[in-house]
Amino acid sequence: MASTQSPLKFLSPAWFSIVMGLCGLSLAWLRAAPLMGDVTGHLAIAFGGLAMLVFLALAAMSAVRLQRHPEAWASDCAHPVRHTFLATVPVSLILLATVAVGLFGMHTAANAVWWVGSLSQLGVTLWVVSRWWRGNKTSGLQWQVVTPALIIPVVGNVLVPLAGVALGHTEWSAAQFGIGVLFWPLVLALLLVRIAVQGMWPERLMPSVFILVAPPAVVGLSALQLGAPPVLGWMLWGMALFSFLWAAMLAKRIVAQAFTIAHWGLSFPMAALAGLTAQLATPSGLLAVLAPMLLALTSLVVFGLGMGTVRGLRQGTLLAPEPVAMIQPVGTE
Repeated sequence: MASTQSPLKFLSPAWFSIVMGLCGLSLAWLRAAPLMGDVTGHLAIAFGGLAMLVFLALAAMSAVRLQRHPEAWASDCAHPVRHTFLATVPVSLILLATVAVGLFGMHTAANAVWWVGSLSQLGVTLWVVSRWWRGNKTSGLQWQVVTPALIIPVVGNVLVPLAGVALGHTEWSAAQFGIGVLFWPLVLALLLVRIAVQGMWPERLMPSVFILVAPPAVVGLSALQLGAPPVLGWMLWGMALFSFLWAAMLAKRIVAQAFTIAHWGLSFPMAALAGLTAQLATPSGLLAVLAPMLLALTSLVVFGLGMGTVRGLRQGTLLAPEPVAMIQPVGTE
C-alpha cells in the first residue's frame, strides 16, 4: 500500500545505486569496443548520459528532501543499514568522472568531479568505520550493520584509480585503492561470521548479496589500470566469476521478492564483472564469447530494473516506509 506521507521523505541515498548501475554498464560497453566495434561506444554514451540525468535528478530531489525532511536524513545517518548507502553518492561521482574520461576525455570537469568523489568517499569511509569504535548496541559494529551493503563505503575506495590514473593522480589513486583492498577481506570475513553466528540478513536485503561480486571485479580493473600484470587480473576475474555464480544460487529467492530499490544492487556488480571480462578478452579467446553474453545479460537486468522502478513509482510502492523487520536478523533456511 502506498504511503500517505510525502514520497520525497523516503528518497534514501540508496537510490543513487541506480547511477552506479548505469555508469557501470556504460563503462562495460566502452571496454567491449575492441571486441564488438563502434556500436558499443554509442551504447556507452547512451547509458552514461542517462546516468548523468538520473544523478542530477536525484541530487536535486535529495537537496529538497534535506530541506523539507531533515529528520529523514538524520534517520538515514543513524540507521544500522541505511547509513552505509550514503557512500553511493561519492561512488556515483567517481563513476561519472570515469565515464566522462573514458568517453569524452573531459579532463577539466572530470578532474573536479573525481576529486570531490574521491575525497568524499574517503570521508564517508572514515565516518563509517569510526562508528565501530563505539562498541555499543545502538551505533557500534552490531550484527545488523554487517550486510553486503557495508562493502560500498569501506571497499568502494578501490574505484578511485579507474579515472584517477588517466587524470594523472596515480599515487593518490594507489593510496586510496590500498584502503579498499585493506577492508575487502575484513568485510567478507565479517559477513561469513555474521551468517554463522547470527544467520542471514533479512530477505528484503537479499539482492545485496550480488555486491560480493564487485570487489574482485573492480580491484581487477583498477589493478590493471595501475599497471599490474595481466595474470593478477585473471586471478581477480576468477574470484569475481565465482562470486557471481555463488550469488546466483540465491537468484530464485531474489526474483520471488516484491521489487524494491535494493534490487539495483545487482546492476553495478554484474556490470563490473562484464567490464573486467571485456578488458581481459582477446579476439580468439574464450572471453571474447563470454564478454558479450555477460554484457547482454547485464543490459537485460538493468532494463528489467528500470521497468520495475518505473512501475514501482507509478504504484507508489517504492517511496514508502520500509518494513520494521528490515533490520531484524533472520535465520538461514
